[in-house]
Amino acid sequence: MKRIEQLKTLVKPFYPSTDPAHNWSHILRVSNLAQVLAREEKSSEAITLAATLCHDLVNLPKNDPKRSEASTLSAEAAAPLLRECGFTQSEVEWIQSAIISHSYSKNLKPSSLEAAIVQDADRLDALGAIGILRCASVSTQFGSDFFDIDDFWAENRELDDKKFMIDHYQVKLFKLQESMNTLTAKKIAQKRIDFMKLFLSNLHAEVFDH
Repeated sequence: MKRIEQLKTLVKPFYPSTDPAHNWSHILRVSNLAQVLAREEKSSEAITLAATLCHDLVNLPKNDPKRSEASTLSAEAAAPLLRECGFTQSEVEWIQSAIISHSYSKNLKPSSLEAAIVQDADRLDALGAIGILRCASVSTQFGSDFFDIDDFWAENRELDDKKFMIDHYQVKLFKLQESMNTLTAKKIAQKRIDFMKLFLSNLHAEVFDH
């Protein structure tokens, strides 16, 4: 895996610590998840890992009008780095396709098993304990409240994840399992969602139980 180690060195500077939801730690977590999935699903580990290392080379804020183009821009930025590490042109194109289709906002069907795994791994990182932290980080950047003190569970109002952080769990995060491509990812997603639901129950109890 000499090419992967070389690629890690090249891409790390692209991931500053200013955004904890998309920093180098995020890239390593997604890569670790992808490695687990690749071994379970028998995909090309080198292609999968290379794609995860490059998938957020260009990261645009969620409210940026060009947000949906970030994965395409990342794929373009990845090409010279991949060639420098010794990937062939056909491998570069394979990796680029996986990078492009990982995007949630593009809503693309993965073009290969490797692309499916990259997509699954990236979405799994939005769930579980780390998902709770990432959601809180992004919501804080947008100036959202953690929850609606008058209607915590949104029983008598429309869900609004721009205004309330935990609404995002229902609006998007709890639905991610349905979009997982591999059985392995679906199982991991369920475990992480169960943890998030327990967190919500505990949060409600801390705030409202007297």
